Amino acid sequence: MNFPVNAGRADELLALFEATRAEGVEVTMDTYPYLAGGTTLAALMPGWASAGGPDALLARLADATVRARIARALENGESDGAHLVPVDWSAIEIAGVGRAELAGAVGHSVAEVAAMRGQDPTDVALDLVVADDLATTILMHVGDEANVRTMMRDPGHCGGSDGLFVGDRPHPRGWGTFARYLARYVRELGVLTLPEAVEHLAARPARVVGLTDRGVLREGAVADLVLLDPATVTDRATYADPRQLATGVTGVWLEGRAAWRDGQVVDARAGRALRVV
Repeated sequence: MNFPVNAGRADELLALFEATRAEGVEVTMDTYPYLAGGTTLAALMPGWASAGGPDALLARLADATVRARIARALENGESDGAHLVPVDWSAIEIAGVGRAELAGAVGHSVAEVAAMRGQDPTDVALDLVVADDLATTILMHVGDEANVRTMMRDPGHCGGSDGLFVGDRPHPRGWGTFARYLARYVRELGVLTLPEAVEHLAARPARVVGLTDRGVLREGAVADLVLLDPATVTDRATYADPRQLATGVTGVWLEGRAAWRDGQVVDARAGRALRVV
């Protein structure tokens, strides 16, 4: 439900979900509490241009005719990599680069870099993909706050996040997602109550993926626990300074083993990868 074309339309999507649930199908979703997305600049390219892998994409961008076709797809909303929406380069911020000589672009939108260079924004984007060997990461400022809150209230909603932890300014979701749910959307805005948030962030996601002995406080369940103060838990990670840990979390236990206590990692190997088959 990102991009201006979808602003305020979350209710339409949720109505489709409800109609599907009425047919006996379980429908769930996951969101995170930020308005920006994060990915690589190369991910915006059309699928046909990326087919065959990185070398194939770079070869196509080296062909002037094919490059022009890629540019048109990005500008005309014909790139599936860009969600079939014309790319607004003023909303695409460079978050990280692989090559030091390109570092001046970090923190600026593609449109701003284009203005500094006196070039067309689409050309700048394609030049960056090539010059950085596909390593450029981006923030996409295309979200809608009303949609975020509406989706969050749905009974099939699960809170969570993926994340890219590389780059000069990676997305703050990697450091602040769960604390931000509790600080902003529970304590500050009241979109969810604290018990509802616990359900959305722990119990429901575990149930959806079939982890019946996790995500709940129950005798015999796995002791995956977080001790926090609901009155003070706060996310500190920002787009400008993302690698900031949340405050208000006293301890974390994974399978009964303390992993975090009083601001320090105490057992980096606590827990394990979970696989559902």
